[in-house]
Formats: sequence, C-alpha cells, structure tokens
Amino acid sequence: MPAAIPPAPSRRLTLAAVMIVLLLSALDQTIVSTALPRIIAELRGLERIAWLGTAYLLASTVTVPIYGKLGDLYGRRPILVFGVVVFLGGSMLCGLAGEFGALPLVGDGMNQLIVCRALQGIGAGALTTGAFAAVADIVPPAERGKYVGLFGAMFGFASIAGPVVGGALTEHATTALAGHVVSGWRFVFYVNLPLGAVALWILTTRLANTGAQAGGDRRIDWSGAALIVAGFVPLLLALSWGGHAFAWGSPVIVAMLGGAAAALVMLIVTSRGKPHAVVPLGLFAEPVFAWGNLALFLIKIAFTGLVMFLPLYLQVARGVSATDSGFALLPLMGGILTASILAGRVASTTRQYKPILIAGAVVTLAAVALMLQIGPGTTRTGLLLRFALLGFGLGPAQGMFTLAIQSAVPQPRIGVATASAQFFRQIGSTFGVALFGAVLTNALAAELPRRAPDVARLARTASGATDISRAQALAMNPAALGAALAAAGVTDPDRVAAAGDGIRASFARAILGLFPISAVLFIASGAVTLLVPGRRLRGRDETVRIVASEAGAPGATEAIGTGAPAE
Repeated sequence: MPAAIPPAPSRRLTLAAVMIVLLLSALDQTIVSTALPRIIAELRGLERIAWLGTAYLLASTVTVPIYGKLGDLYGRRPILVFGVVVFLGGSMLCGLAGEFGALPLVGDGMNQLIVCRALQGIGAGALTTGAFAAVADIVPPAERGKYVGLFGAMFGFASIAGPVVGGALTEHATTALAGHVVSGWRFVFYVNLPLGAVALWILTTRLANTGAQAGGDRRIDWSGAALIVAGFVPLLLALSWGGHAFAWGSPVIVAMLGGAAAALVMLIVTSRGKPHAVVPLGLFAEPVFAWGNLALFLIKIAFTGLVMFLPLYLQVARGVSATDSGFALLPLMGGILTASILAGRVASTTRQYKPILIAGAVVTLAAVALMLQIGPGTTRTGLLLRFALLGFGLGPAQGMFTLAIQSAVPQPRIGVATASAQFFRQIGSTFGVALFGAVLTNALAAELPRRAPDVARLARTASGATDISRAQALAMNPAALGAALAAAGVTDPDRVAAAGDGIRASFARAILGLFPISAVLFIASGAVTLLVPGRRLRGRDETVRIVASEAGAPGATEAIGTGAPAE
C-alpha cells in the first residue's frame, strides 16, 4: 500500500539520501575509466581489462527487474539499504584488490578486481531502481517532474565529474601508510565509502519504508528471476564479445545467442497468466509503458553510437589531447544537465510530459542533422555548438520517460515499472556498443587498406584480420607510428606522412559513418515517442484521495490508475 505523502522536511532529507545514492551509481560508471591505465600497470592482465566493465554491467543489469519486484513486495528501504551495503562492500574490496597477492580460488589481483566489480554491480542494480521508485512513493506525479529532472541532471553531472575526479585521484592521491604505498587508483573506489556512509545513515534512520504491499500475493517468482539471469547474461556477453574476442559467427557466440533466446522464450511462456511474475506481461498492454520503454531503448542505442565515439574522433581525426577532448564534451553534458532540470520544472508546472518529450525529440533531430554535416572544415566552435544543441535535445529523455511510465501503472507496481525503464536503458546501451563497435570495426577494416596500406599491414594479425586497437594506438601516437614504419622498412618522409594522414582520414570517415545510423534510430525513437499517450499528471490532492481509497477510507472513490488524458 502506498504511504501517505510525508511532510516537506522529511521529504527533503529522503531526497538528499536518494541523490547521494544516485550519485554513487552514476559516478561509478564513469570514474573508473581514467584509472584503467594505472590499474593495468599495477595489476597487469591487459587481456582481461574489458571484464572490469562487463562484470559490473552484467551484475547490475540482470538484477534490476528483480530488485524492482522485491521493492514492490517489501518496500524501498530494505532494497536500498541492501544495495548500498553490497555496493560499499564491493567498493572496499575493489580498493584492496591485489594488496595481499594471489588468493585461493580467485587468483591474482586482476581476477580479484573483476569479482569485486561484479559484487559492486549486484549492489548498484538496487540503487537507481530503488531511488526512482522511492521518489515515486513520496512525491505526487505532478510534483515529481522537478525531482526526476534533477536526477537526470545528476547523471549528466557524473559524466562530467567522474573522469575528472578519477584522473585527479589516480594522479595525486597516492599515499604511504605505515610504510606501505597505497596507489591513487584505489581511492577511485574508496571515495564511495564516506558518501555511502552518509546515505546509509539517512536511509536507516529517516526513510520510511514506502511501497511495501500489505497483504495480497507476496510470492516471489524465483523461476522467472533465474530465467532473466539465464537469458540476459549470455546475451550481454555475446554482445560484448561479438566481433572482438570471438567472430559473430563463431560457435561460442552462436551458442550464447541461442541459449539466451531459449531462456527468454521460456520466461515469456512461464510468465503468462502469472500474477506474481518478476515482470508482469500485462504491463505491456499499457501503451505508455510499452511505447515509453521502446523509445528509451532506441534512444540509448542511438545515443551510444553518436556520443561514445566522439572522443575518439576528436583525438584521432582532429589531433585533440585526451584532456581537451573531455573538455570539448562539456557543452554536450551541460546541455543534458540544463534541459533535464528545465524539463522537470516545466512538467511540474504544466502537469504534462508528452509536449516536453516531443520538443526534446525535435531538437535532437535538428542537432543530428547538423552533426551529419561535420567534416574536415568544421570549426571547433561549430562542433561545440552542435554538441550543446544535441545535449539540450537529449536532456528531457533522461527523466521524463521514467515519469511517464511511473504515472501510467498502479501504485503497487511502481517498482517493477521503474526497474523496466532502467533495464531497457542499460540493454539499449549494450546493444549500442555492440552495434556501433561492429560497424566501426568493419568500416576501418575497409578504409585502412585503401587510405593507409602501410598502416594496414602493421595492424594485420596472423589470421589476416585488422587489429583495430593496434591501429588506434598508432593513430594516436605519431612517434610510435614512425618507429613502427621504420621497423617495417618504411623510412621515406613523404610515405610516412601519407601513412599518418591516411590513418587519420580512415578513422574520421569510419566514425562519421556511424552518425547516419544514429540519425535513423533517433528518427525511429521520435516516431515511437509520438505514440506515447499524453496524460495529465496527478496532483497532491488526487494522490491523497488515492491513498485513502486504498486504505478503505469512506468517501474515497478514486481508484489508482493513470492520470486523465491530456486535454
């Protein structure tokens, strides 16, 4: 049964804890990247470095719908507390990885860090889902927009601050304790501990246990939870490994995709007609839920393809340093942050979300149209303005879809609905990485022999394939490229210069070739957004009547459901 709306001071304290929880989750997705070179240098195991991200992604993604269901049954507080405790425990152990040498069963420091990142992911799966659902329990939909906007802005802030903080800690936090040197990269994980301790204190002492069902069907669909894990773990692994560790047509990838498909079919079959399913299929009959999640999925795929490779384009094709490429993305993140907050406030004032989503889609398509015109003659100012406009278009989608989906489902299913939005976001990102990574690899394999044949020979593996990582390393280090060409007998200055120009042109053409694919996906997401029904968000008085109705109070006749259709 939904809890009554708490007083403002209690609500503000709860929201402060929720913001810290979201900051922990968002920062951990960006802060580690800048520490990876130092981690590799100390723990070694370069061939396993991708597992640091994969282990976290797998654990956090597959647990999201399970946490959503458990939150609906037992309330948000125990789920959030559990998530924070596991996340902090994983953070502490990540910081300690390799400090005591190889360990039985686990192995060396890199293996320890991978396992502990998975533990972090298990905790992180509860953080975002529980945070958004907790706000949905205590804030009426009409007022929720400004908070959802702030939460969306939090992810934008984390994407900016994460790499900066991670780099600063890695470079400057190395210290000696009792004669033992503690590397700076370990503080990338330890920094979670004080923030998490504050959030944990507020959650355990101030947060009411909202969202818990009183009576009713409290069974847990353990078979459905197991099928979600059995379906999405091999699917995510196949998407992460395909085209890199294994060819897409290899027996390993085919077996993973086949096993994932079989498990997901079984999940759908066994969930039909099951009232206590982890993800009740009946929710997809609600058009806001179905179309909203599909739009989120498409947006995250397109966003990944357009944004993920921008730093690579700036560094390789434009010769910008890693630091400057990070600063060049500030207009993009600033646009997302600003538009997310503005969209939330407008939604709270107008009690409408669909006009905001449509406006965001229109601005995004305009920005993408300008992105398609990027070429060698595009100035730095022109790039920055395009990035800012793109961020401003994408900002409303950060929180408004979650707000719409939450508003469309009965209160007892807020947790499942919120988890679904986060789940489709993460799956979309994974699909985006796999799709655009494969397209980029194939494009470079075609461009390099034509534009930089000497480099193509240097990057060719024993099997005849092109080692894209090798080509990227040579493109970003002219001195290393010159040395490698000299070792291969290429010493003519004009030929060396042509090789450098050719490899940069190859990367530029391949990366810019991703933009039309993103444009098509953004157009598709805009079309799907038009199909999301527009409904009026409930205000405080209406929510109070709903709570009273569920409690059986006389005269309270309004039933839980969606808001009224928009006029």
